[in-house]
Amino acid sequence: MTTPRDLTGYGPTPPNPRWPNNARVAVQIVLNYEEGAENSVLNGDKGSEAFLSEMVGAQSHPARAMAMESLYEYGSRAGFWRLHRLFTERQIPITVFGVARAMEMNPLAVEAMLKADWEVASHGHRWIDYQQVPEEVEREHIAKAIELHTRLTGTRPLGWYQGRTSPNTARLVAEEGGFLYDADSYADDLPYYDRRHGTQLIVPYTLDANDMKMVALNGFTEGVQFYRYLVDSFEQLRIEGGRMMSVGLHGRIAGRPGRAIAVAQFLDHVLESGDAWIARRIDIARHWLEVHPA
Repeated sequence: MTTPRDLTGYGPTPPNPRWPNNARVAVQIVLNYEEGAENSVLNGDKGSEAFLSEMVGAQSHPARAMAMESLYEYGSRAGFWRLHRLFTERQIPITVFGVARAMEMNPLAVEAMLKADWEVASHGHRWIDYQQVPEEVEREHIAKAIELHTRLTGTRPLGWYQGRTSPNTARLVAEEGGFLYDADSYADDLPYYDRRHGTQLIVPYTLDANDMKMVALNGFTEGVQFYRYLVDSFEQLRIEGGRMMSVGLHGRIAGRPGRAIAVAQFLDHVLESGDAWIARRIDIARHWLEVHPA
């Protein structure tokens, strides 16, 4: 039987990543910046956003959904800055998955990202579901994302994460040819090479160590639960050694006061461990390309 899927990976003997300073875990924090690029009739969409907010089970409406809009606006108005303070006070380097349209709507946030020397990777042109989007439209959106991102930040993005992908996304990203890594995978605890469409480095992401579980029906209900899960994940990877841990955050979710304190406590735990290399995703990609070239 042949299949385009790789269900084997590294098997029982994953490679030694040789993280800097003999760190046992490479910890990578992502702040997703999506606010303003979600589904909205203001963006020319058929209906309002219904995904990833405090209103679990919300429905899309063929008009403006004011409550949903304000929940997203909290992320850019308040939540982003609360998390920005947490990271900059601790001098923690992070990666932003920035939706180009969202960044365009808040130049002040983009300025703060660049001033903090955060990596700003591309989170696509719009924060929408591309599952049913025609290939030619998705290809056009990838090109638009790169062009707008470059104009807003001064450099083209080297990292990619669409999030709500289509069956064509990985191939279109590989064919574009300018991305050092693609993060649209949850398949491993270490980077790996995808050879289905040439050779593309994959730096996998996470949906479990992700604050989206705070607004999911089967997720966490308290910040302390999120904190415990993050610490348990880190400690297990620390025991194993030679692993990578991704943490996914959003200004409109983890940026809320009762959740931000959990993030701060987790960061302090990692810093105090002495066993972590906290790095931007681009730094991990470059390290892997050097230590484990394709």
